[in-house]
Amino acid sequence: MPAIRPSSKRKPPPDGFDDIEEDLLIFGNKMKDAQNTPTDNIPKHQAQWPIFQISHQRSRYVYELYYEKEAISRALYDWLLKNGYADAMLIAKWKKQGYEKLCCLRCVQTKETNFNSTCVCRVPRAQLKEDQDVQCVSCGCRGCASTD
Repeated sequence: MPAIRPSSKRKPPPDGFDDIEEDLLIFGNKMKDAQNTPTDNIPKHQAQWPIFQISHQRSRYVYELYYEKEAISRALYDWLLKNGYADAMLIAKWKKQGYEKLCCLRCVQTKETNFNSTCVCRVPRAQLKEDQDVQCVSCGCRGCASTD
C-alpha cells in the first residue's frame, strides 16, 4: 500500500471548485461503475469503450466551462488539468480547426492503423456509402469528423 501524503503539503483547489465539484463527483462515480462492470461476455476491445466515453464527457465538460461558457477561472482550469480531471492533450486538439468533435487521441494516431491513416470514425458521413454503419474499434465512436 502506498504511503499517504500529509494533507498540509497538498495544494487546495482554487476558488470556484466547490461549484463544479458535485458534477465531477458524478463523473467519478460513473467511471468507477464502468471500471467495475463485468466484461465476461464482451470482446476485449469493447470493454474499454465506456471508460473512453466517460473520460471524453468529463474533458468536454471542463472544456466547455472554460472556453465556451467562461464559467471557471484560468487557475481552476489549470488545476483541473494538472490533477487529471480532464485530458489536456485532447482539449488541445479540440481547439484546432477540424478536430472540434474528436472522440479520442487514438483516432488520429496513424501508428496504430493498418494503412497508416486515421480511424474510420474520422471519415465524414458524406464520403461513406449509403447505409454504411461505422464504429471505431478503439473507442466505440460512430463518427467524430467535424463536417458531420
